Amino acid sequence: MSTGKTLLALLLTSLLPASGAFAAANNTLVYCSEASPESFNPQIASSGPTFVASSQTLYNRLVEFGPSDNVPVPSLATAWDISKDGKTYTFTLRKGVKFNSNKAFKPTRDFNADDVVFSVMRQKDPKNPYHNVSQANYEYFNDVGFDKLITEVKKIDDHHVQFTLSQPNAAFLADWGMDFASILSAEYADAMLKAGTPEKVDTAPIGTGPYALQEYKVDSVIRYVANPNYWNGEVPTKHLIFSITPNVQTRMAKLQKNECQIIPAPSPVQFDAIKANKDLALHTVDGLNVGYLAFNTTKKPFDNVLVRQALNYAVDKQSIINAVFMGSGTIAKSPIPPAMLGFNKDLGDRSYDPEKAKALLKQAGLEKGFETDLWSMPVQRPYNPNSRRIAEMIQADWAKVGVNAKIVTFEWGEYLSGMRKGEHSSALFGWMSDNGDPDNFADTLLGCGSIKSGSNAARWCDKKYDALTQQAKLISDPAARAKLYEQAQEVFYEQAPWIPLANGKTFYATRSNVTGYTVSTNGSDFSKAKLN
Repeated sequence: MSTGKTLLALLLTSLLPASGAFAAANNTLVYCSEASPESFNPQIASSGPTFVASSQTLYNRLVEFGPSDNVPVPSLATAWDISKDGKTYTFTLRKGVKFNSNKAFKPTRDFNADDVVFSVMRQKDPKNPYHNVSQANYEYFNDVGFDKLITEVKKIDDHHVQFTLSQPNAAFLADWGMDFASILSAEYADAMLKAGTPEKVDTAPIGTGPYALQEYKVDSVIRYVANPNYWNGEVPTKHLIFSITPNVQTRMAKLQKNECQIIPAPSPVQFDAIKANKDLALHTVDGLNVGYLAFNTTKKPFDNVLVRQALNYAVDKQSIINAVFMGSGTIAKSPIPPAMLGFNKDLGDRSYDPEKAKALLKQAGLEKGFETDLWSMPVQRPYNPNSRRIAEMIQADWAKVGVNAKIVTFEWGEYLSGMRKGEHSSALFGWMSDNGDPDNFADTLLGCGSIKSGSNAARWCDKKYDALTQQAKLISDPAARAKLYEQAQEVFYEQAPWIPLANGKTFYATRSNVTGYTVSTNGSDFSKAKLN
């Protein structure tokens, strides 16, 4: 991972202007990011910190989501038409949208249908000259099934693009608001291909978003400058800085010293101090998320459903909620969040019962216990504000039933890479909604097709479960979809590929003079943020 980051920084240095002196303090906003980005192309990334640093800052998508209802609304597309059979989508594209520029490239035209076609075909077509650039695997594109669902995407004219699908898909429109669906510049891609440097499309990005990338220093700082021609209105803060600060205590200290004006995911133990400081403000958003421990069901003994059920009984989830979340979360029992369509409110949950756990382990032939690894996330997320503490509590609970778990962790990029490859035996992970649709949880996290791309951390493939979630995609009626997801959750409960842990609220903190910055279930928006 370090080699890749070094290459990224070197490429940026060759493309981007020197940062120079910053403008006045009230024209500069500093955000303390949790981790370094995997890439500056969200098509080839999967982590929240990467999306905040790329798709939510540098790019736009065809649609975005309403602030309260997660319903798709216009963005780079101003309108769309869906055929009666649900298999043809025609998007009308916004006129007059400008791309940003850098030292190596100045756009000669506005955003148009060519950019949409390129952004799709790079991910879909193995013969596309960009398909294998940056060793990309297009995890999200494949996880939502676009590789098979989209049979054709064609330019009708500069301002209209048409998709033909192999079958109806109820989540298709919402999926175009997800981070991976960010629209890249086809003209920039052509220029870099001719120059023999196609990787620069991913490391020195060109987008239509509110900011342009100015400089990146590996594991230290990212500097952005406002897009002077942003189609969605003037960006009030000229300079945006990401100070990469993985440690939650250090982020808090920087906020208190005004070295950062915004921090994500403060620890619940810091809430009282934030509330007591008149110069700080604590904000909360009801999240659509789930935190869980995934068993690698391809590895022994977790290929045995009795073992998975036993270790569900062995974990005291209420104690975790009390000690770690401190009012910022509730016990999870399903892969689908409670506020989402299809959540099965009648689904059972395995309450803490060590004796039941021991009996199941004995039935599985493991009455003497076993040893395993337990991966702990190196970052804080709303669904897991203190992964190390949660891992230690699970470790202690499992020890009571004879299971000796060794806690291990890695740098965030290595953690994600290792999980995609299935190197873990059990691992703490979680998910935040990308589009407000249950498919984004039920299939993306547990579908058979999501094993190859890596988002199915349990590497679990159950044909009955998969058939139910795939059928739910074909139906537009919400009530009928909900019933299928409810049935799928019953299979999930019985097979226990995870220990569902918590549904957490999203918290962030700012200096009191920050206005205009917003966080929703789908990400961060810096485009209206400013210091007063």
